[in-house]
Amino acid sequence: MLKLLSSSASRQLYSHVASPCLRISTESSTTLLLQALSSITGSTRKNPREAGFYQKAFFCSDSSNDGAGEVAEAEGKSCEPEADNADTSSRSAIVPTNPRPEDYLTVMALPLPHRPLFPGFYMPIHVKDPKLLAALQESQKRQAPYAGAFLLKDEPGIDPSVVSGSDLEKNIYEFKGKELFNRLHEVGTLAQITSIQGEQVVLIGHRRLRITEMVNEDPLTVKVDHLKDKPYNKDDDVIKATSFEVIATLRDVLKTNSLWRDHVQTYTQHIGDFNFPRLADFGAAISGANKLQCQKVLEELDVYKRLQLTLELVKKEMEISKIQESIAKAIEEKISGEQRRYLLNEQLKAIKKELGLETDDKTALSVKFRERIEPRKEKIPAQVLQVIEEELTKLQLLEASSSEFNVTRNYLDWLTALPWGDYSDENFDVVRAQNILDEDHYGLTDVKERILEFIAVGKLRGISQGKIICLSGPPGVGKTSIGRSIARALNRKFFRFSVGGLSDVAEIKGHRRTYIGAMPGKMVQCLKNVGTANPLVLIDEIDKLGRGHAGDPASALLELLDPEQNANFLDHYLDVPIDLSKVLFVCTANVIDMIPGPLLDRMEVVTIAGYITDEKMHIARDYLEKATRESCGIKLEQVEVTDAALLALIENYCREAGVRNLQKQIEKIYRKIALQFVRQGVINESPVSKVQVGEPNEERAEIAETSTASVENSCNEKNVQNFVEADIIPMDQPSDQIQGATDQSSDSKDAKEREKIECGVSEAVEKVLVDTSNLADFVGKPVFHAERIYEQTPVGVVMGLAWTAMGGSTLYVETTSMEQGEGKGSLHLTGQLGEVMKESAQIAHTVARAILNEKDPENPFFGNFKLHLHVPGGATPKDGPSAGCTMITSLLSLAMKKPVRRDLAMTGEVTLTGKILPIGGVKEKTIAARRSQVKTIIFPSANKRDYDELAPNVKEGLQVHFVDEYSQIFDLSFSYDHSDN
Repeated sequence: MLKLLSSSASRQLYSHVASPCLRISTESSTTLLLQALSSITGSTRKNPREAGFYQKAFFCSDSSNDGAGEVAEAEGKSCEPEADNADTSSRSAIVPTNPRPEDYLTVMALPLPHRPLFPGFYMPIHVKDPKLLAALQESQKRQAPYAGAFLLKDEPGIDPSVVSGSDLEKNIYEFKGKELFNRLHEVGTLAQITSIQGEQVVLIGHRRLRITEMVNEDPLTVKVDHLKDKPYNKDDDVIKATSFEVIATLRDVLKTNSLWRDHVQTYTQHIGDFNFPRLADFGAAISGANKLQCQKVLEELDVYKRLQLTLELVKKEMEISKIQESIAKAIEEKISGEQRRYLLNEQLKAIKKELGLETDDKTALSVKFRERIEPRKEKIPAQVLQVIEEELTKLQLLEASSSEFNVTRNYLDWLTALPWGDYSDENFDVVRAQNILDEDHYGLTDVKERILEFIAVGKLRGISQGKIICLSGPPGVGKTSIGRSIARALNRKFFRFSVGGLSDVAEIKGHRRTYIGAMPGKMVQCLKNVGTANPLVLIDEIDKLGRGHAGDPASALLELLDPEQNANFLDHYLDVPIDLSKVLFVCTANVIDMIPGPLLDRMEVVTIAGYITDEKMHIARDYLEKATRESCGIKLEQVEVTDAALLALIENYCREAGVRNLQKQIEKIYRKIALQFVRQGVINESPVSKVQVGEPNEERAEIAETSTASVENSCNEKNVQNFVEADIIPMDQPSDQIQGATDQSSDSKDAKEREKIECGVSEAVEKVLVDTSNLADFVGKPVFHAERIYEQTPVGVVMGLAWTAMGGSTLYVETTSMEQGEGKGSLHLTGQLGEVMKESAQIAHTVARAILNEKDPENPFFGNFKLHLHVPGGATPKDGPSAGCTMITSLLSLAMKKPVRRDLAMTGEVTLTGKILPIGGVKEKTIAARRSQVKTIIFPSANKRDYDELAPNVKEGLQVHFVDEYSQIFDLSFSYDHSDN
């Protein structure tokens, strides 16, 4: 759109021409249009001071333009503001120079890239051709500041709407001479050069020109004809009507477009009154039409047709103004309501910030969440990042008081708090891991070897993958504590959660966010707590999973513990996939038979059988005793527990496979020693070591109370209050420190204690020695007696080996005859046997009859005797498929009246054909045999490899026979000198 300079810009331009002597009033845009209407219709006002119906502007020439000044004086146009009788024809701001504009028949051609220059309008252009610029400056100095301004034609084949203005300006200065001449439109405008500042040349249009021929190529100079408008009748009703419509349309546009109002005011002030040709030029010049439409108006010499073309352009401007108004209204409606509230909240937030009252509002929350994800934005999966961005946008649109806002905030809190792609640096040093495992645990060779294998594979690959290891064994063998040691050896974060009794699937998979109080599952909570994506997760008591109305947690764990699925674990709360493939899962169970098959199939089971007596001795001496002594605040030189006492403690009090009960018994010993020390006045690390005689009683009482509290805390003994009731008063403390002690003591003893304090006499406390002789004083009577009930094995009694959840144990099978009679042979069972053992007894009865019939056909024992088979310990349920051999041997011993060897124990199941089936729990049963001083064990041949893999200290002193058929057991049991029994 053609630039029309504002009033301030115009004043700057006029400083190069003349200072205008103006009579200007401040009418509105409507009054200006009415002026135009009056000037066109010929109506005039006799008194120009009445409300200023129109404005007159006269321009005087610059002092350098002497000729122009003379012309002005000759025509009687002075610069006096009172020249009210000036002719209307002299209202133009364009004052002719000497020579006059119509005398210029040869002019320099200036190409215009964007729009044509209309008469009466200013236009600044940039002239980058130095030769052309110098010619213009020279022309201005010669008092002939005129040139021809011609619009540049578009390049053929190129859409002018696509070519940018900068490209077009760049191209026009590349044309020279004839090429430029051919690209110019024929009709242009005679332009007066008002000022030249650098490359900028300001032009003002005078009249229309038509190019006739080229005179000079550089700079381009052309011959022109001055064009005049065709004659028209200014009283023609059609022309008037058309002009009125143009004015009415302009008036409507002016209501919405402030820029047009500036144009009207500037034009009327500096150019003069409107007439029909000027109205047509004005409307076309300030419209937003393209340059070809404006060129068409410039070329039109018929005033009526020109008005019609202008009317068409301003009508289009009116439509554009309506569209603009509708767009503005639609945008304004969108800002109402929530948008208005948002703006008010933003203002309120800014005010609070200035006052220092800014709270944790939505913006602060968004900033906090973005700061969380910014450091690891590259590591977060694209899908998760998209969800976070969507939730952040949603958070800004929600009201802080709505329930949905809290749900979204909590959801973002969990999403941004997870350690996406953050892994801890693992340590693949096998030697270091070995030292850590040995430092924390004694024995457990199988578990340590498996962990070292895992580390070795990670070192060779350079990266570790998550595994699922299940540690199976009796309670107290260190399954849970070894998980911490593995995490420390691998330099991984450790997290433990127990699933014992768990019956809600949501604890594993999380709740749906639609529920009130919804939370993610344990695995997501683990990742948030540890802060890394590759922790060691210990799932404790996995064999004790519950099953309730909320689903089956064992089935929910399938996805969590499946190496093929947990790379895209889906929590119901987060609802985005989480990569758990780098997590090392360690599960613990007492009995793997209680674990569902599909879940067990995903684990690698490592069995921890338990500890033999030698291992328990090392554990008690190197781990348990040291930790207990430190927790009770007792020094090493104050107590000595002999090896014999520890051995007796293990054999008679702690026979179970684990060491938890052994730790309790050791703590019991040290607690009693701690109590004994406190009663004797031995206080380690006391804040006050000595009380001076003569201190105030109140102060000494406070010291005594502080010392007593310190002892109570360090020893963790609930019965320290007996210290007050004791007959012996500590030697290092004054008697009056112990409240109530003097009241319960005799006067002589009281005086004796005071005398010791005053004389400064201290009795040295002797070192406490715990031996087999006084062990019962600390832990009570023995709980277990020797598992060997019989020194000499009676007829019909055989020792078997059993496995329990607490480890291995020996199990006697006893058989006796109740009643004799021909054909009365039968079998009666007692001992709270399970279905499997009852079936084993029936099979044993049948096999024993067959073997006796083969060995001694004349013996009718099983056909004529009613037998009673009993397994001692009726209060303990017993079941398992490994008692068949023992039962057969017991029946045959009674039938043949031969006792078995006293140092023999056996285990194994027998088929009806006499084949021996493999058994489980080889290590536990071997440990139980050693504990019972058994020297010979009979195992199935199928378990030979299991036995060979045991540690040498477990097998030490044992003779093991491996059998395939019961006939071999028969020979080992009865083919010996009975006098040795």
